[in-house]
Amino acid sequence: MGKEKNPRRVADNEAMAKLRMLRTSPQKLNLVAAMIRGKKVEKALNDLTFSKKRIALDVKKCLQSAIANAENNHNLDVDELIVAEAYVGKNLTLKRGRPRARGRFGRILKPFSEITIKVREVEEQA
Repeated sequence: MGKEKNPRRVADNEAMAKLRMLRTSPQKLNLVAAMIRGKKVEKALNDLTFSKKRIALDVKKCLQSAIANAENNHNLDVDELIVAEAYVGKNLTLKRGRPRARGRFGRILKPFSEITIKVREVEEQA
């Protein structure tokens, strides 16, 4: 007697990938996530490839992972995938500091964030 299989967290025509501990603030990461929301995956990959944002390469890796999950684990057609959701969350914050004038202490916060990307297969309507 084994355990019962866990139910899927996403729908049958979806796949997802999550990337944690990205060394950037959630606000900056959300700018990149907003750039790809709702687009077809090949257009989103092109936008991330040629983006000037530093974190865009990590988001591209996450999107490629979601596409690979859709193709290999869920047997979805890669040519009909769109980025259904791309949302950002906060992670831990490193607290650092720097001595300042008159015995004071300047706080330096180094935030981390995480991104979740869901891709969905949609049929082309001709």
